[in-house]
Amino acid sequence: MKFSIAPLKSLSSLQTDALIVFLHQPGTSCGLVEADVVDPFAAEAVQDGDFSGALGTTYIRSRPASLAARRLILVGLGAAPASSAGWLKALQAAAAALKPLAARQVHLLAADGESFLAEFAPRAFGEAAYRYTATRKVEADKAYKVDAVHVLSRHPRQAAVLKAQLARAEDIQAGVDLTRNLANLPANHCTPTHLGRVAQDLGKRHGIKVEVLGRGEIERLNMGSFLAVAQGSEQAPRFIVLRYDGAGKKDAPHVLVGKGVTFDTGGISIKPAAEMDEMKYDMSGAASVLGAFEAIARIKPRINLVGLIPATENMPSGSAIKPGDVVTSMSGQTIEILNTDAEGRLILCDALTYAERFKPASVVDIATLTGACVIALGHVNSGLFSPDDALADALLEAGRQAQDSCWRMPLSDDYAEGLKTHYADVANIAGRAAGSVTAACFLQRFTKAYRWAHLDIAGTAWKSGAAKGATGRPVPLLVSYLLNCAGSAPKA
Repeated sequence: MKFSIAPLKSLSSLQTDALIVFLHQPGTSCGLVEADVVDPFAAEAVQDGDFSGALGTTYIRSRPASLAARRLILVGLGAAPASSAGWLKALQAAAAALKPLAARQVHLLAADGESFLAEFAPRAFGEAAYRYTATRKVEADKAYKVDAVHVLSRHPRQAAVLKAQLARAEDIQAGVDLTRNLANLPANHCTPTHLGRVAQDLGKRHGIKVEVLGRGEIERLNMGSFLAVAQGSEQAPRFIVLRYDGAGKKDAPHVLVGKGVTFDTGGISIKPAAEMDEMKYDMSGAASVLGAFEAIARIKPRINLVGLIPATENMPSGSAIKPGDVVTSMSGQTIEILNTDAEGRLILCDALTYAERFKPASVVDIATLTGACVIALGHVNSGLFSPDDALADALLEAGRQAQDSCWRMPLSDDYAEGLKTHYADVANIAGRAAGSVTAACFLQRFTKAYRWAHLDIAGTAWKSGAAKGATGRPVPLLVSYLLNCAGSAPKA
């Protein structure tokens, strides 16, 4: 799908498959110079009770008189002024309204929101058009028909800014799509080896430095906790290191660490059979790191970025770890494994120790870590944990900017009391209470050398039910955070 900024010359003579106009309540005026060619349709629709202008409502008029457009689609913005969230919801409604229509070329128009259209159109239309095709065919009648979206601009002097904004949004959406494609792949396709190949492909396409370490190299790093999870699977583990160098050599890098459990049975502490198929998404943290790198490599900001992905399966077998086993992490701390289904923290802790060598400006780990976070926050906010107020605020703000929200959760030594054990330096689980918090407390033990935050995306990385599939979150949040750190300046 192609996106562009197009100058608005004449509404009445604009030839397009669909002219989409965004209106505030009561939806009777578009507020434009040529309002007389749109306003009568809006007034009529409001009078007939077919359109209210409420946020996300739509009205479609075919072959409208006085317009060259084949269709006029009115989309409600609610009360003025609309928020960023409101504009995104309105764009999503517009994109969804086009699904059953044979419209290929569409034009978007708003009296006061050109910047919002440029910011969120690629995301809204990308979501509507997304179809998983890696292991299935999509029937032609179900494919999204739109192949070109034009944002109409009434201000020629702003065209360059809008084009840059639109291009950046497209780049971020490319990262989201990569993340969704990876997380939707079945586990027999998306193995640790496959994740390594995807990283190497990223490196070749964008000039990113990539290392993919095998079992022997992981053993030499003394990543005993990571290897303990991997030992139950016939799939070889991989430790993936990506480096994007967009700033000076002396500039400390930011580090993203993604949980890459390509399938999680729970190990010996095996999960119930119901919905276990969704555990192919347990590598969504790793997928989001690769998606963020896809976007950053396209945008080319002045920043240094490192990505770390420990990738493995968690399987039950004769060689799998058992409840009560004690392993030694890369940090030297010993861990009593009370539950083998708390495996994500076991692979992340060694990756977090590895991150120390980069003397990072910040480290953010991303993981579908706990069902407890889903209970706490549902599917709206990702869980944010950090002892660093400034870093937490930066991530919260990035989430607000990108409309990819997170919510800060508590993190204190009092919660860590439950991780004490007689048999090791730390246990890998505490009790059921505050499970997402105690999981973060476990990770915090391995992050003393730098500024750190943890994003628990168990509730936001995928959807169940009729809309089952990966969401691509939190790629928009991560990229927004990184661009803010870089001052949004593109690399020369």
